[in-house]
Formats: sequence, C-alpha cells, structure tokens
Amino acid sequence: MANDIIHADRAPPPVGAYPHARRVGNLLFLSGVGPRMPGSNGIPGNVTDIHGHLIAYDIEAQCHQVFANVRAVLEASGARWEDLVDITVFLTDMQRDFATYNRLYAEAFKGVDACRTTVEVNALPTPIAIELKCIAALPL
Repeated sequence: MANDIIHADRAPPPVGAYPHARRVGNLLFLSGVGPRMPGSNGIPGNVTDIHGHLIAYDIEAQCHQVFANVRAVLEASGARWEDLVDITVFLTDMQRDFATYNRLYAEAFKGVDACRTTVEVNALPTPIAIELKCIAALPL
C-alpha cells in the first residue's frame, strides 16, 4: 500500500510542520491550502497599512490562487483535478465572500463531482480569507 509524503515545488511552502499532502493507499489527503503565491508568499489582492496590518482583500484573487495551489499539489502527487472527492472550504467572512467564492468554485470545479462543505472560521494562520482542505481518490 502506498504511504507517501508529498512536497510540491510549485506550491507555496506549508506554514507549519506538515507536508502538502500524504497518500495512503488510493486516497490523497491535502493539508490546508491557502492562496499564498509560490515563490513570494505574497497574498493576491491583500492591501495592508504601513505596519503590515490587513485593511482590505480581494476574495476573487484569493480564490483563483488557492485553486491554482490545490492543482499544483494534486499534480505533484500524481493526481488530477477530477480525482477530488471531498473539499472543505474555510472562509473568514461567509456573508461577504460566499456568493463570489461559490460562483468561482462552480466555474473552476465544473465536471468535478466532489462533496463540498463550506464553513466560516474566525481566522486562518496567515492573513488570508479562504483555505481548502481536500481529499482525492486515485486509481490503484
């Protein structure tokens, strides 16, 4: 049975002591993936004050980047977008962001029949507005 730890070079590094993903048998478990940009760790659409405190963000820009980061981890793991079977989405402001996120999700995940749960959280580990936790099923 495969039991592999995956580190994706084309995704931003994890913000803690964990891998991007882990394959156990034919299941692939992705750690939480946020919208930080590979290479710079910048967060698309964030506007900060002179002290670095977040004053505004663009949920659309963050959605596009988090989807790209999930795809990078999947590809590094030998998985495809269509292999996703379960997606948990964490939003920091459901009322403000759900409609935009839901529209972009529908476009990006067209043809992917994954289960989905979306929850609001008070905060995420970095100044981001969205994070995805995914499970994929791979051919044995």
